Amino acid sequence: MPRYNAPFEIHVHGDVPLRPDASFDQIQEALKPLWKYAGARSLADGANSVYEEEPGIRFEQKEHVLQICWTVAGDEDFRQALDEMCMALNELAEQGAAIEVTFYDTDFDEEEGDPEEESRDDFLMLFVGPNPAAIMQIQRDLLVEDVVNLMERHFDGAELGGVVAEIDKLFGDRFDALVNSLEIGKRPRGGTGGAGSGGHGGGRRPRHLH
Repeated sequence: MPRYNAPFEIHVHGDVPLRPDASFDQIQEALKPLWKYAGARSLADGANSVYEEEPGIRFEQKEHVLQICWTVAGDEDFRQALDEMCMALNELAEQGAAIEVTFYDTDFDEEEGDPEEESRDDFLMLFVGPNPAAIMQIQRDLLVEDVVNLMERHFDGAELGGVVAEIDKLFGDRFDALVNSLEIGKRPRGGTGGAGSGGHGGGRRPRHLH
């Protein structure tokens, strides 16, 4: 059922490359925690965002990519739906992908509210992938991009190779610690970093508009 007077507007945003053999029925089932939370009876019924300017939940069949730019009214219990969705998407993902989730406090007024009052806004970065190595790869790529973007304010990009190498070492050590108990494929690769979500900084996060 629609949630009236919900304490949050929750925005879910990300692109997830899916396996070529992933069917629409499998995708619908994997996303069931989201559309069911929104009170819908199917993915088609629940794919639209509460904001018309947002694309909602779409499966681009040609590229085989699940695109999510979707807002729903909700509460803290939405986190359980997110956990269930991520577990299901792991089974369908072709490679690692990041999903941003922003909780906007619907009662907080930045302009007219009490200056002493703090917003309950929250931001999560979730990761899905076919195996732990793929998830660690996208985590590594996003961290490298964030660190390089921050440090390029003070240093030339060519000077940051050592910093990137240290990040790679940290992820390599984490990977090696998992190898003892799991068969998880290849170590995370070094490189320039993948597509990221820059601006993990202070202040109230702007909504995604397309």
